[in-house]
Amino acid sequence: MSVFKQIVLLLSTMILLSYGSLTQAAGDPVKGKVKAAACAGCHGKDGNSLAPNFPKLSGQYADYIVKQVNDFLHKKRSDPIMSGMAAMAGSAKDLADIAAFFASQKKMKGTQVKSAKAARGKILYLKGNSARGIYACVHCHGKNGKGASKTNPFFPVIGGQHKVYLVKILKDFKLKKRTNDPAGMMAAVAIKMNNADIDAVSEYLSGL
Repeated sequence: MSVFKQIVLLLSTMILLSYGSLTQAAGDPVKGKVKAAACAGCHGKDGNSLAPNFPKLSGQYADYIVKQVNDFLHKKRSDPIMSGMAAMAGSAKDLADIAAFFASQKKMKGTQVKSAKAARGKILYLKGNSARGIYACVHCHGKNGKGASKTNPFFPVIGGQHKVYLVKILKDFKLKKRTNDPAGMMAAVAIKMNNADIDAVSEYLSGL
């Protein structure tokens, strides 16, 4: 096992253990369906957004959704639209219900892409590039990008996500426009990826 992999696994364990005491009660997806109506304009009624710049939330971890909305609310993450919308999520219970609704939907799914670029992206996703210090995404995001555990506030479901959105997020981490990743783990990976790497991985993931 590489030193980098050992560090990532150690940090992941420490982060998840520290988060345990902060985890709130599970939300009610039935109530959340009604409350999520305000989110439908951008993210779709069932969390499958039609616009590629708005992320799909269908099947996303509830804890991850809660964390991201709270990060927008407390200015740990910035977006022209979401920074304002976060304040409209209501109480912590309302947010938990909304997150539970999206999490209860079928996991996001893309249309398979058969291209040389996607094939290269698959290799990077599954194996990384040890010579360049690029850690394989699969270790944190799971097989096919559908998650590596039943719940996770830090490592989201990304398989089937819009390519446009994935490219933007990876570049935001690379350029440190987004800094709410635990212990800077995503930035540490993204900064070693060039634009071709980012495009390839995003194309592969969008087709899962």
